[in-house]
Amino acid sequence: MTGNGSRRARIARITPPRLQTLEQTRGRTATWLELFYDLAFVVVVAVLGERLHEDVSWSAVASFAGYFALLWWLWASHTFYADRYDTDDLVYRLLAAAQMMAVLVIAAALTSGPAGSTMVFALGYALARLVLVAMYARVYRHVAETRRLVAGYLLGFGLAAVFWTASIFIPEPGRFVVWALALTVDLATPWVQRRQQAAVPLDVSHLPERFGLFTILVLGESLAAVMAGLRRLDWALGPVLAAACGVGVATALWWMYFDNAEGSVVRRTDADSRTWRPTAWIYTHLPLAASLAALGVALGLTVAEAGIGVFDPGHRWLLVGAVMIALSAMALIQVASLTHPKGSINRAVAWNRLAALPFLGLLGMLGDPRPLMVMLGVLGICVAVLIADMTAWDRADRSPM
Repeated sequence: MTGNGSRRARIARITPPRLQTLEQTRGRTATWLELFYDLAFVVVVAVLGERLHEDVSWSAVASFAGYFALLWWLWASHTFYADRYDTDDLVYRLLAAAQMMAVLVIAAALTSGPAGSTMVFALGYALARLVLVAMYARVYRHVAETRRLVAGYLLGFGLAAVFWTASIFIPEPGRFVVWALALTVDLATPWVQRRQQAAVPLDVSHLPERFGLFTILVLGESLAAVMAGLRRLDWALGPVLAAACGVGVATALWWMYFDNAEGSVVRRTDADSRTWRPTAWIYTHLPLAASLAALGVALGLTVAEAGIGVFDPGHRWLLVGAVMIALSAMALIQVASLTHPKGSINRAVAWNRLAALPFLGLLGMLGDPRPLMVMLGVLGICVAVLIADMTAWDRADRSPM
């Protein structure tokens, strides 16, 4: 009883936010709350995937990319806050739960059923942004050493939240214009504040782990999509082989990303406050995550069509294009990570990814009508990139520093 009472007292305690990234003497890891928070985004990414599965036209792909960018920024904004100021107290937990509820409202608004509504999407997004502003208002009150930075955040994020709230009452297509304006203000705010951010560093262990976890999240959708592609088919050889190749492609991309992950670049200092690398490293995770989410949809469609032996051209390009964008994003992430002691390795790894792009483009243009053949080609290219990476690392390990 005493132990339970102590636990309840600790949870109920209100602890003002404080700057965590200057206090940590050892590597931080994601909290249980952060992992729970991510589950709301598992739901909304799955809903976006279902929308794309039903329609892979250019307009549908553009809609998927736009919505994904908004949702990724929502997740990233909370992650940046938690990286610096998370104290896991009662107030923070309640605010995080409110954001999770807003994300679930957004997920419902993105469905194709009666709940689908751009007005409800705007309502959910406005609520999520207002909660973030409330979090930073609390920081402004309690953390004096970061008030200049937080004041800029309150101004920029607050203005964007006003736009999001106003968009609820503006009919389409004007609503989408206001959304674009709000997202522009949101994305510009950290860039304008980059000099102040240099004095308030990010955590070089916690933040890369959080971005890695989000990458795992969207890669997990690929495995779910492969299963979905199989569930309505009998156990014919073609779909089973296509499913195995799909798992292989997802595994290869996971391997490429995590075997070369280097996150120390996220900590900007006063000496390099104008450098592009931290910004590039962070923002390039958006096209990476979006392409991996689209890849999951493509894999599911490919497995399903392997059962009939005819590949829709739009589905083929979704598969090939998603892998091309993922490799391009990983190449830029590697170039941005040149702070690694073996910078030549980062360049070699980046070139390995870029060298694969022409071959993937040819695979898309050749128009092979057999889904299994295209999947085998994509897997072969990914495996070739992996072999090139391992060869480059083997050479580097044998050479002196």
